[in-house]
Amino acid sequence: MLRNPLFFKILMICLLALLLLIPLGMIQSKISERQMLQNQVQQDIARSASGPQTITGPYLLIKYKLRERYTTKDSNGVERVTLSESAMQEAVIAPHSLKIDGDADVESRSRGIYQARLFNLHSKLSGDIVVPQGYGINKPLADIIPVASYFVMKVSDSRGIRNAPVLTLNNKEYEFAPGSIGAMAGNGMHVLMKAPDMTEVQVLNFEFPLELQGMTTLSVSPAGNNTEMSLTSSWPHPSFGGSYLPRTRTVDEKGFSAQWLVTNLARNSTDAGGQEGCAETFSVDFIDPVNVYLLSERAVKYGVLFVVLVFTSFFMFEVLRSLRIHPMQYLLVGLAMAMFFLLIISLSEHMPFLAAYVSSGAACAALIGIYLAGVLKNRKPALAFSGGIALLYAVLYGVLQSEDNALLMGTLVMFSALAAVMVLTRRMDWYRLNVMQTED
Repeated sequence: MLRNPLFFKILMICLLALLLLIPLGMIQSKISERQMLQNQVQQDIARSASGPQTITGPYLLIKYKLRERYTTKDSNGVERVTLSESAMQEAVIAPHSLKIDGDADVESRSRGIYQARLFNLHSKLSGDIVVPQGYGINKPLADIIPVASYFVMKVSDSRGIRNAPVLTLNNKEYEFAPGSIGAMAGNGMHVLMKAPDMTEVQVLNFEFPLELQGMTTLSVSPAGNNTEMSLTSSWPHPSFGGSYLPRTRTVDEKGFSAQWLVTNLARNSTDAGGQEGCAETFSVDFIDPVNVYLLSERAVKYGVLFVVLVFTSFFMFEVLRSLRIHPMQYLLVGLAMAMFFLLIISLSEHMPFLAAYVSSGAACAALIGIYLAGVLKNRKPALAFSGGIALLYAVLYGVLQSEDNALLMGTLVMFSALAAVMVLTRRMDWYRLNVMQTED
């Protein structure tokens, strides 16, 4: 191997590139650790404030019993009819139409350098519930015994309810009580009412305001046969998700507005009281436009590519200029490039990501340029290397900002580097070069 110094040099460069995987892996581990700390802070704030919110309902829940008749014969053969009442049963009636008009503002809560985002929903829910004759129960009216009815509204975290809403039902006002009832039991609120007349169809028109606070995500279960929702906010970075996307939406730097319309035919289940009926939702996430930990983690994944490109440039400079660069000098430059990624995550926790990225890139490019000026004893190639590294940082920033085009841009960079090496060395006699280095 010693008789073939060119091969030995290439092998040393490859080993150094592999060795730099250790600090890059440590940096990636540190990014994951900081991200876990941020998630813990968000969970702590959610425990003391409120978590992601899902609105389900409202529904009309009717409790009733059934008269049951049993026919028996006495010892003389005379038939006797015995009446009894069944156990308590429930009927859940979904709204015929449900309309939600809301506006949401966003606030940030901080603990140390970490932040969590809370939304405050100011909304009005309205619609109507059509109660069928006999509550839709397939029994004779005479056998149905109404007990009570409840107007039930569920939210996933009732701590987020910020007002004491008053329900207006057919021009009568009712106050909500905490918790939901029966098949809809859980977090939420309810109104206890007299059971509606079952001898004929009843239409209950309802309306009530709802002030709701939550963290990051607002989801709505389309409870009505026709569910409409209009939502506006000053937050300019929404992410729409769930089973139904908005019919229309507008997003700009001033905020967003969105309208949903979900009909009963578009839902997979009509069981209002079952879990399946509440599984489908539409949602909006008030996301962070720049997740510094995610961007930093993605940047580190390109660290090996950067090291390979820089080491290749060094090696080509040695070959074309007949200079000698020591492996330790390769290693120091590689460590400086690895430090770039640690600087990004450290600075981005205290300043905007772009400012942190530019500062880190400028510092590392300047450091490498100053070092190479002494190594090469020439400022011009050192400035060229420094400018090339700055250009690589600029390309990486474009990759980070355009995740959909990351593979394309990364491939073009690799292809360009390979093409440059092949063009520059297309007339080179590698055997003669090896002999010359052996003689040296």
